[in-house]
Amino acid sequence: MTSRQHAERNAAEMKELLAYLDARPWPDGYEAARVHYDSLGLPIASDVRVEPVSVNGIRAQWLTPPECDQDRALLFLHGGGFVFGSLVSHGHMAAEMARQARCRVLQLDYRRAPEHPYPAALDDATSAYRWLLERGFKPGHISIAGDSAGGGLVVSMQVHARAQGLPLAGALVCISSWFNLGIQGESYETREKADALVQRKVVEEVARHYLNGQDARQPTISPIHADLTGFPPLLIQVGERELLFSDSQAMAKKAQAQGVDVTFEEWPDMVHVWHLHFHRLTSGREALQRIGQFVIDKTGARK
Repeated sequence: MTSRQHAERNAAEMKELLAYLDARPWPDGYEAARVHYDSLGLPIASDVRVEPVSVNGIRAQWLTPPECDQDRALLFLHGGGFVFGSLVSHGHMAAEMARQARCRVLQLDYRRAPEHPYPAALDDATSAYRWLLERGFKPGHISIAGDSAGGGLVVSMQVHARAQGLPLAGALVCISSWFNLGIQGESYETREKADALVQRKVVEEVARHYLNGQDARQPTISPIHADLTGFPPLLIQVGERELLFSDSQAMAKKAQAQGVDVTFEEWPDMVHVWHLHFHRLTSGREALQRIGQFVIDKTGARK
């Protein structure tokens, strides 16, 4: 396929996706929005085994693909601005990530704002990481992945874990991530109309819910302000059209400047967390394949 044909295919698939989403507008109010977000989730593939589990009292589920290296685990932290998102909204995506990474995924249903503002999500994610270590997974065989707010939580949790004396994971994957709850960056102006999936007013609303009066500059809230020296290899994927594009760009530059092994990928014509729509978007499937290979390469899969 030529580059032109590739672009035409992407454009046609994106047009179909946006028409689907336009027919299902985002409702007002966080409770209605939670129901709506879950309604967009797909069933988990039938060949991926689902095992509900309690992680130190936090609801979670193990997702085990047909081909699985039992020595490795991936902790998945869903997006949704710390307010929306659940095992239902992201289960199909986490399961496909498990398939591509050929390891079990621990999908965490961390507590959400406004009922549970900062640091509830941070504490739950750190608790889940500690839980994996206590069950014998070597830190170098653990990867952590998340999208949007969950992608920011991937980094802030590792900052918090290191402060508690825990070893760092083997690889980090951040998708369409929210690294700066101060809501700053050129893309808030230049790409405001390009990303039909995220609105600035929604970003501002969920930030208020999560912060609950806290200073957004804290590194465990906005990891763009964290010291990342010595951090694991980091894969950052972001869509060309994203309102939050500047967050990913700034984090990649900061991490590289502090000596982190960073792979930064800008995906042409893609919107916020296009991976969730991998059944409609070829680029969604390709991005998940890239994540799987990155995890395999960095966390020491058996040959």
